Amino acid sequence: MIDHLNGRMLEKNPTYLVVECAGVGYFVNISLNTFSRVPDQENIRIYTHLQVKEDSHTLFGFADKTEREIFRLLISVSGIGSSTARTMLSSMSPEQVRDAIASGDVALIQSIKGIGAKTAQRVILDLKDKILKIYNLEEVSTDSNNTNREEALSALEVLGFARKQSEKTVDQVLSQDPSLSAEDIIKRALKNL
Repeated sequence: MIDHLNGRMLEKNPTYLVVECAGVGYFVNISLNTFSRVPDQENIRIYTHLQVKEDSHTLFGFADKTEREIFRLLISVSGIGSSTARTMLSSMSPEQVRDAIASGDVALIQSIKGIGAKTAQRVILDLKDKILKIYNLEEVSTDSNNTNREEALSALEVLGFARKQSEKTVDQVLSQDPSLSAEDIIKRALKNL
């Protein structure tokens, strides 16, 4: 297993890097998160995960060990392949993915392109306990968040807004600030509806 590469960056693209180490150029698949965090300097260190399949050896690169750890946890879930895990880490930071799983936020995980409700639930079911244990987190209660969300949705329905559109808007508002009260959720949602 290749743990990391220390070398000269020859190419930097949103989806991959080419890093030269001792005369060998390594093609390293990366997430947008890593792309934004890798410095534009010549010499870099990138943490890696080598995926060996029947027909290919694919190298994935990460700006730090935390992102690599989250990636490895994600690909351990049935139905989540390396491309889906990379998409998740491109859509959200590793910390956001970790916190969404720890808090059981199905809607936030489902908002990622290519993730359906069942897959989001499976990710949470399979990884929640591991993440709480690894990162020594307290279980985050989403009850108040869900109660506030439901109150806001009911109020918007009473005001005549369609449930589907309201849910989308309320979830967007909550993804920006999950600690909002029902009243604040409604105020912000009304600006976007």
